[in-house]
Amino acid sequence: MKFSVVITTYNRLNLLRRAIDSALNQTIACEVIVADDCSSQDTEIYVKSLGDSVIYHRNEVNKGHAATVNAGVQKASGDWIKFLDDDDYLSPNCIEQMAQAIALCPNAAICSCIAAQVDSDEVELSRTPRLGPGLAFCIPQADIHYGMLLELVPFGTPVQVACRREAFWKTGGWDSQLDANCDDIDSWIRIAQFGDAIFLNQCLAYRTIWPGAYNQKFSLARRLDTNILMKKKIYALIDSKHNSHVPAFEHIKNYLKLHWSLVALKQRNLQSFISILDKSLFSLFAWWLLLTIFCFRHSQINNPHIRKFVLIES
Repeated sequence: MKFSVVITTYNRLNLLRRAIDSALNQTIACEVIVADDCSSQDTEIYVKSLGDSVIYHRNEVNKGHAATVNAGVQKASGDWIKFLDDDDYLSPNCIEQMAQAIALCPNAAICSCIAAQVDSDEVELSRTPRLGPGLAFCIPQADIHYGMLLELVPFGTPVQVACRREAFWKTGGWDSQLDANCDDIDSWIRIAQFGDAIFLNQCLAYRTIWPGAYNQKFSLARRLDTNILMKKKIYALIDSKHNSHVPAFEHIKNYLKLHWSLVALKQRNLQSFISILDKSLFSLFAWWLLLTIFCFRHSQINNPHIRKFVLIES
């Protein structure tokens, strides 16, 4: 099994150095690819100075995040693709631990792990939650989208995720129309059609939280609209075995509106709060789902809803 780490970058050489180092210093060998979205010449000079240890691709013009991911994967020869944005970095044993878990679940198409959220000084702020029992477990394909709908199966951001290269290309790659606004989540939704999912309850990735992050450029209203679109895509792919207990889509929309209105309130963005909040305030299901997800994300105890998805443990 061979891994290719695809690092996307655009004019952030100071951060890119750290991302590349984290990929090159893995405990098992992997292919490292830098996909550059037409940065200044300094980026090209630095990456090429690393010689044959890194494969370099540079877009001739700026094409955006999604297209740059696709260009990087096009250069990859690994069976599995590990995604990495230039402002994030990996634990030295990330690839080794993922490879060991994948060997226990050969039908997997996607793999995710716990990530630490860090500030610009690499001080840890928080961690994504544990999911289910043991150090690693597998969710059968037929249960993935139902779990995603209720946010019991959150794959997370690119730094947390790897996928089978074959499954990536079956989906046609990342969608440039979404470009950095859930383009990753959209990809996970489609990749999950082609195999099981693995989660590792180990912190193997580090995501930097800072004002320069791509997703900070979008308004809360736009992020809400995109989240509703993602849930529609998930809803359409839920296996028929879950039909008897799938909530109405209107309930899911109410939950999303409630969630993003509270985000606006937390950010003291009164205009967005007023524009987003509507009858969802009075939806008992929306409040129930919001509280369920909140408790799930802030508890290290195995979630009873997740346990029914477990196929293997390691």
